Amino acid sequence: MTAPAGVTERWEAVIGMEVHAQLATRSKMFCGCSADYLGAPPNSRVCPVCLGLPGVLPVINRRAVELVVRTGLALGCEVARYTKFDRKNYFYPDLPKGYQISQYDLPMCRGGRLDVGDRAVRITRVHLEEDTGKLLHAGDALQSASESLVDLNRSGVALMEIVGEPDLRSADEARDYATALRAILRAVGASEADMEKGQLRVEANVSVRPRGSSELGVKTEVKNLNSFRALHRAVEHEVRRQAAVLESGGRVEQETRGWSEAEQRTFPQRRKEYADDYRYFPEPDLPPLELDPAWVDELRSSLPELPAVRRRRLVEQHDITAYDAEQLTQEVATADLFEATVRAGAPAKQAANWIIGTGTTLDPARLAEVIGLVQSGTINRDQGLQVLEEAQAGGRAPGEIVRARGLAQVSDEGELAAIVRRVLAEHPQAVADFKAGRQQAAMALLGDVRAASGGRANMRLARDLLLEQLSR
Repeated sequence: MTAPAGVTERWEAVIGMEVHAQLATRSKMFCGCSADYLGAPPNSRVCPVCLGLPGVLPVINRRAVELVVRTGLALGCEVARYTKFDRKNYFYPDLPKGYQISQYDLPMCRGGRLDVGDRAVRITRVHLEEDTGKLLHAGDALQSASESLVDLNRSGVALMEIVGEPDLRSADEARDYATALRAILRAVGASEADMEKGQLRVEANVSVRPRGSSELGVKTEVKNLNSFRALHRAVEHEVRRQAAVLESGGRVEQETRGWSEAEQRTFPQRRKEYADDYRYFPEPDLPPLELDPAWVDELRSSLPELPAVRRRRLVEQHDITAYDAEQLTQEVATADLFEATVRAGAPAKQAANWIIGTGTTLDPARLAEVIGLVQSGTINRDQGLQVLEEAQAGGRAPGEIVRARGLAQVSDEGELAAIVRRVLAEHPQAVADFKAGRQQAAMALLGDVRAASGGRANMRLARDLLLEQLSR
């Protein structure tokens, strides 16, 4: 059931996000197995600890603790002096112990915030836990329709959960929150946070309420979101679905719902569990942790420039747009490339355009050289793209490529004027169309000039010459 147009205007969305990020550690959370399981043969990155065999004891991964604390500090959280691990009990085939080691009442970090546009989203908690295995159900092309398989390579990988308050009010804000959080995780080195690889898993708690109300509605938790686009579409759909249910006099059920990309809708998976269902109790095999304030201060002082701060600085220092700064700071390497290219002599706006538009990873000096060749009129932008691609693939200097391939654009006014005259003579109908007021004919003729010059024409000069001759 989907709400008709206009119905959702009477309802306000209330959205809270739960985000799981796989931490960038070499080994798993409580054992020495490699955390690099992608592409490995099933059940080849396992040991008695992550298999949950009797008689083994977990050992805390110090690096995982450090990355959670760094993330909490980047989000402005209060870092706990004392923290502990708990057992979260539930039975599922991908959880061989029958419980997950997580944190419940004493998480490592509490009470931060993340700004999304003009909205400050409160961070409830940031805590550390272990990941589960992965089930392969019938239809995964690995087994018959009557069986399911389990791969425990992922079991025990260090996982951080970031829980936000229900402060978001639209699908746009939910998507922007997730992308802003990903940028922070990458900036502090906590996680690669690649959704397609399963390193960042986003779940949206969605409810609706009448506009103007302060009461919270019944929420559903939406899962199976493997891209930011899927997150946006799923939240948008769920808001409209709940509004339609309430408009028809029905009641929204508190449940977990999956997102079907193929059908572009959410579907029920199971009823929503509560904390009591998991029978949390302190993990008896792990000691409580006392985090040294001096160590926490050391981590705080080592934090890099965070994306929001860098965005503001790029706008102020380089006079680029807020949109460009937003795009550049999604990846630390991209922002670094931009600033290094500007230092190498490229104008900031052009550097931003080329980096955002092409996604290039060419070294800054050579990228600045390409931009300079285009800015000076030596080559046009299309030629610049060819040079950029060849320089990145072969390692040759852009100027050398231009000379070797004879790409220098035609900027001689006499030579270009002769090409324009020839094109006009060969296309009398297009000239007549232009004289009759069809302005698009000039664009077609300009394309013919480009072709006649072998793609080497200085198009700005060619345009001026073409319009001049057409006006005679």
